Amino acid sequence: MTMDASNYRRVPAGVVAPRDAEDVAAALEVCRTRGVPVVARGGGTSIAGQATGTGVVLDFTRHMDRLVELDPGTRTAVVQPGLVLDSLQRAAAPHGLRFGPDPSTHSRCTLGGMIGNNSCGSHSVAWGTTADNIAELDVLTARGRRLRLGPGWAGAPEGLRELAEGELARLRTGFPDLPRRISGYALDALLPEKGADVARSFCGSEGTLGILTEAVVRLVEAPPARALAVLGYGDESAAAEAAAGLLPHNPLTVEGMAADLVPPGAGLPRGGAWLFVETGGESEAAARARAEEIVRAADVVDALVVTEPAAQRTLWRIREDASGTATRMPDGSEAWPGWEDCAVPPARLGAYLRDFRALLSSHALRGTPYGHFGDGCIHVRIDFDLLTQDGIGRFRRFSEDLADLVVAHGGSLSGEHGDGQARAELLPRMYGAETVRLFERAKALWDPDDLLNPGMLVRPAPLDGNLRFSVLPAEPVDVAFGYPADGGDFRAAVRRCVGVAKCRTTTEAGPAVMCPSFRATGEEEHSTRGRARLLHEMLAGELITDGWRSTEVRDALDLCLACKGCRTDCPVGVDMATYKAEFLHHHYADRRRPAAHHSMGRLPEWLRRIARTRTAPLLNALAAVPPLAAAAKRLGGIAPERRLPRLAPRTFTGWWRRRKPARAQGAGDLVVLWPDTFTEHLSPSVGRAAVRVLEAAGLRVTLPPTRLPHRGSPTAATPDAPAPSLLSSLIPSLLPARHARVCCGLTYVSTGQLDRARAVLRRTLDLMEPVLRAGLPVVVLEPSCAAALRTDLPELLHDDPRAPRLAAAVLTFAEVLERHAPRWTPPAVDRPVAGQTHCHQHAVLGDAPDRRLRESAGLTGELTGGCCGLAGDFGFEKGHFEVSRACAEERLLPSIREAAPGTVVLADGYSCRTQLEQLGAVRARHLAEVLAEALDRDAGAPDGATTAGEGGRRAAGGRPLP
Repeated sequence: MTMDASNYRRVPAGVVAPRDAEDVAAALEVCRTRGVPVVARGGGTSIAGQATGTGVVLDFTRHMDRLVELDPGTRTAVVQPGLVLDSLQRAAAPHGLRFGPDPSTHSRCTLGGMIGNNSCGSHSVAWGTTADNIAELDVLTARGRRLRLGPGWAGAPEGLRELAEGELARLRTGFPDLPRRISGYALDALLPEKGADVARSFCGSEGTLGILTEAVVRLVEAPPARALAVLGYGDESAAAEAAAGLLPHNPLTVEGMAADLVPPGAGLPRGGAWLFVETGGESEAAARARAEEIVRAADVVDALVVTEPAAQRTLWRIREDASGTATRMPDGSEAWPGWEDCAVPPARLGAYLRDFRALLSSHALRGTPYGHFGDGCIHVRIDFDLLTQDGIGRFRRFSEDLADLVVAHGGSLSGEHGDGQARAELLPRMYGAETVRLFERAKALWDPDDLLNPGMLVRPAPLDGNLRFSVLPAEPVDVAFGYPADGGDFRAAVRRCVGVAKCRTTTEAGPAVMCPSFRATGEEEHSTRGRARLLHEMLAGELITDGWRSTEVRDALDLCLACKGCRTDCPVGVDMATYKAEFLHHHYADRRRPAAHHSMGRLPEWLRRIARTRTAPLLNALAAVPPLAAAAKRLGGIAPERRLPRLAPRTFTGWWRRRKPARAQGAGDLVVLWPDTFTEHLSPSVGRAAVRVLEAAGLRVTLPPTRLPHRGSPTAATPDAPAPSLLSSLIPSLLPARHARVCCGLTYVSTGQLDRARAVLRRTLDLMEPVLRAGLPVVVLEPSCAAALRTDLPELLHDDPRAPRLAAAVLTFAEVLERHAPRWTPPAVDRPVAGQTHCHQHAVLGDAPDRRLRESAGLTGELTGGCCGLAGDFGFEKGHFEVSRACAEERLLPSIREAAPGTVVLADGYSCRTQLEQLGAVRARHLAEVLAEALDRDAGAPDGATTAGEGGRRAAGGRPLP
């Protein structure tokens, strides 16, 4: 709670999560008695610093988050301040209704926060700001008075009417007439010709006047169908100048962004900048017709009209993620908010943008504008240097000059996100000293003790004070990973989190994974943002004083599943799985580790010993005895609720060695099949199936070398090493061979045993040198192992040139078939599928080749997103079972229960298959197994495909699972 999504940091005295208005009143009474400030907070996505405070923070997202009532007849809803906007939209949708404003943070911002900031969003050209959609507000003043705010002076505190009626001329002439004027207090809403609307005037007060406890909001009719026209222009100025001309066509949105923020392959029409113009209609055809009318009226380079909802969501996601992607310049350098949302009259937007670009250049700054072009409101992140005194001085000078520029164009310093600490100091430049004094008089009527969010809007804190970066250490921190995207600097990695809080989303469907533990617990400390903030405080050393030894950080990271979902789903690419491994590495250095780190972190070692001693059948028999299994779980730090997995009586490589003389030889490419720990010891059927399919596709399959080169041998030399001497070349032949197995190091990395991981990975690179020299593809069947080789390997061994070469050679099962057997046609399975895309596949590897392979095989339907909840050792570790089960129940298990009879259950990850078996009584299959079974069926073998749905919870041979 020390930070929001801004550049600022203030340390609160404490956090209170009120359950109702009575709790709010009690908290206010205590704080008033002790003179402690109070800050109301929703999703904490404010960009100007107004959701941070030094006193007590009231967190409304924990309990006061209900939709109290929804009345379709009156088109109103009664909401509590902590209700997330998407929850209201979901409830209103069956009635054909919606709340008009929709910021890009709609999946996690709250109605209370929207009212506090007077939020807008992309549809404000059609439905206005939050203030335009408010009927009544229930408010508690700092002195405990309950007010019901509305039009006709309803709920006005004593003296407010007299204040307004004594300043009618100033209220009529001193406030710019803009669709996006958010700066300052909306005192002009108290004019008699505007209905003397106290509720409207309260909107945008940023928690400085009173504490909202309930709101009556108006809903609008949602168009039954929508179309999205994406209009391409040569540059952003051309797009900006065209935006105002589209408003007479009554679009729902007119959003703009330039090529700087668009990822490659986004599917946009030709151009250097684009307008996203949405239209509505009673039917898809009507919406499309209106969109095509706008295309004809616009002078564009190119255009695209999309009516399919999923395709529209994909395009909108590009725009919505800009708040995060804009925090990195094209060269990877950091960019920050601070001047995120100035607004000018829409007709002046093109001229303003040209002047804005010139001002940036004059201060040697860079930024990429985007935003609500139809309303003249521009978002931008700028590459301020907020780490040095010179950079902070430039930040202030630029801020002052930009405020003057905005005012010169008749604009507002804030057009959506409020003034907070970022802009309130500059309000006299916009309104003049007399109007700002009027704001102070109004504040004194509402909050005479200055208890509520002091330092915001009136008597503001300096815009260059309380900067959140000032507390970070001046020198880089010694770390194990390379952090290549952050210049090797762990401080910069932690700074990646800018607080947009997409990790707090609980309603998003589709392939997204982040953040499963927050979805399960609802606790901020279990979100990616919460953990990043704790790491920030750990580095700062003020609140968390024991650094890497911190128990607070350890406990917050304990429920991180290391799913890597944030690496992709977070708009700025925070990689909490890596940060967790880094932290555990330092936290347990020279200290006793938890039992699970030994039992599961060193799993490859134990399983290899079992294979060598051929004791798997004995251990399986002992694990079937409940008292012995319970004792083993206690000793190994394993959750008592879990069943111990059965070990394969014969390993995959054991099967391979026996098969080797008789295996078929194709004429296709030679590929190296990686025998990961899970395939080798726990599910060798996956490896056997993969060999069956790869050879059917005409590929030649081999396994990695197991003979480890001796030190000094040519194969152990690095590319830059000198040629070996004759003697050193002969020594290996005179010594007995050393045998070893390749390993991706995943279990060591996930438990923070990074020194051991490095040793294992260097040994793996030594083994794989012949493969690397030959340039062979390496097929990895287990997604988590493939992801570890693609990312953890080069980032952990950033000093070894072989590491990126092996990472580049790694292919998934579907990728190797697509690239090396492109003419092969898979067998026709022709059945629907259910299951879940593996977290690491989603986050690191990508699943497009898998989708194409499934489609070619006639496997129809989509796999769910989310996380299975087992996540390697996580779900097995003692104390994690309930969260693990909650993660599975969020999306995976419901999708299996709802699957139709005959559905094939797919799960490429061993963890996912284990979770499905233990919690859902379903035997899932790797895609290789499904295709191999289809090949055997076509060759005359019995059908062994696993199905779900009615009667489908059975093993391959038809035996019901326990």
